[in-house]
Amino acid sequence: MPQCAHHVTSETLPGCDTTPTIDPVCKNTCQTNSTIDYATDKVKGASSYGISGVDNIKMEIMTHGTVTAAFTVYTDFPTYSSGVYQHLTGEAEGGHAIKMIGWGVENGLDYWLCVNSWNNTWGDNGTFKILMGDCGINNQVHAGLAL
Repeated sequence: MPQCAHHVTSETLPGCDTTPTIDPVCKNTCQTNSTIDYATDKVKGASSYGISGVDNIKMEIMTHGTVTAAFTVYTDFPTYSSGVYQHLTGEAEGGHAIKMIGWGVENGLDYWLCVNSWNNTWGDNGTFKILMGDCGINNQVHAGLAL
């Protein structure tokens, strides 16, 4: 699916509601490196598990890398562009899954650093900071082990 203006106004990208969706063709080759063998390069998950508690989530990211998280999206979230997001106004729109890649502190606010799937034109180049614990994000964190 080509890039589109997902929850942003863009002069260069069309609106997502006008972008045609096309089922991709599954290829068994690497598009950028023909020396990679598809069959031996695949990684399969053996199991998944939930992670509870801020310190345990941080340890998981430090030890094994990124995790998947889900949270409740409110109507004020799509307009995020920078800083630490915290829900202030609006109704719940539904759940949303993202990739959590780190954490930090900004202006005294502890936050998770996350990657969204709404293109790099949304938020802060496709990423956002969310207040730790806001919108239920600390309660829905998962990771997995490879075979």
